[in-house]
Amino acid sequence: MQHILDRTTPGHPTRKTTQPWVRRLGLSGDEPRVAIIHYWLVGMRGGEKVLESLLRMFPQADIFTHAYEPSKVSDLINSKTVHLTSVGRKPFATRLYQNYLPLMPRALEELDLSGYDLVLSSESGPAKGVIPAPDALHLCYTHSPMRYLWDQYHVYRRDAGAVKRAVMPRLIHNLRQWDVTSAARVDCFVANSTHVEARINKYWRRDARVVHPPVAVEDFDPVEAKDRGGFYLWLGELASYKRPDVAIEAFNKLNKPLFIIGGPDKTAKALSRNANDNIRFLGKLPFPKMKAYLAACKALVFPGEEDFGLVPVEAMASGRPVIAYGRGGALDTVVDRQTGLLYADPEVDGLIAAVEAFEREGLEDLDPHALAAHAQQFDEANFRRGIASVLRENGMPVDAVKVDGA
Repeated sequence: MQHILDRTTPGHPTRKTTQPWVRRLGLSGDEPRVAIIHYWLVGMRGGEKVLESLLRMFPQADIFTHAYEPSKVSDLINSKTVHLTSVGRKPFATRLYQNYLPLMPRALEELDLSGYDLVLSSESGPAKGVIPAPDALHLCYTHSPMRYLWDQYHVYRRDAGAVKRAVMPRLIHNLRQWDVTSAARVDCFVANSTHVEARINKYWRRDARVVHPPVAVEDFDPVEAKDRGGFYLWLGELASYKRPDVAIEAFNKLNKPLFIIGGPDKTAKALSRNANDNIRFLGKLPFPKMKAYLAACKALVFPGEEDFGLVPVEAMASGRPVIAYGRGGALDTVVDRQTGLLYADPEVDGLIAAVEAFEREGLEDLDPHALAAHAQQFDEANFRRGIASVLRENGMPVDAVKVDGA
C-alpha cells in the first residue's frame, strides 16, 4: 500500500509526493528519524520552551543550531545530541552569533539531513532554510519571521551603530531574497499566533496553521483577595519594543503604584531616571518571587506588541486580568472585558485611558478562577495535540508521536 501526500502551496502547483517513510512507519511502527533545527541555544525563553515540548514529543530527535551554550539551557536540551552549523565554530559564536547572520543561510544549507524522515524547524532567527531529503517532511514552527528583515527593519537600523547602519541596506536586501526563497522548501507552516500567521502570508506568501505555544500554566495559581496588593505590574525583558517607557510615563502621570520586574540591570537603571517614586524597579527575580508578584498584582500592564506573549497568559493563570495594547498576540489570549482590557492607542495617553477605564468598570474584580480556567487552553497538552494534528494532515501516523504524557 502506498501513501500519496497532497500538499498545496499558494502560488504553486499541487505537488504529489511519495513518502516511503510514511508507508514504513504505518506498517512497522518504527519511529521516524527526527531533526529539529533551532536558531540558537544561548538562553531559555519562549522559543526554547517550545523546543523542550517538541523534544518530549520526539525524544529520539537530534538538534541542529547556530550557537550553543550548555550552561544557559535546560538539562532536557543538554541531554540530546546537539550539532552545530559552521557558524557555531566561529570565534565567540555564543556571544556574537547575531553578527554572523550573513553566514547563516549557507551554514544551514551545508547541513546533511539526508538520513532524517521528519525535519522540524523552529524559526525566529534563520532555521527553516535547510535542505531536507526529497521524501522527508519539513514542518516549520514559526515564532516570527525575522523582525529585522521585515516589519521591524527600520527600528533595528535606527538603533544600530554607524557601521551596521551603513551595511544593513544591501545585506538585508540579500537576506530577504533568501528568506523568501527558502520558504518554498517547507512543506507546512505552523504559526504561534494569528498575528504571525498573517505575517507568514504577507512576507512568504504561504498559508499557516495556528498552534499556540505551550505555557506552563500549571505553575501558576490564583491567591485570595486578602493576599493581593494595590499595585500594577509590568514584567519582561526591558526591550524597547515591549514599551516599558510608555508604562513608566503613563504611571508617572497616573501617580499609581507600578512594579517593574525584568532586566538587564543597565537598562533598568537608565529607565529609572525617568520614573517617579510611585514606580519600583525590582530587577530580575527568581521564579517563586516573580510568581508571587503576578498573583498579587491589581493587573498586568502589557503595552507592547508581541508575536504571542507568554506573560499575559501567565498573569491570567495567576488569576489576574491584563491591560494590553490590542495588537499582536494579545488578540489571541486576552478577551476584552472578560479577562482584561484591550486598548487601541499605543502611546501614553492610550494606556492612561485604559487604566482609568479598567478601574471605572471594576475589572479588577473579574473572577480569578475564570481567568485561570481561560489560561488552560494554552497548556502544553493543547500544543502537542495541535502539532500532532498538523503532522497527521501531512501523512504522519500520530501513533509515532508522543502526544500525551511526559
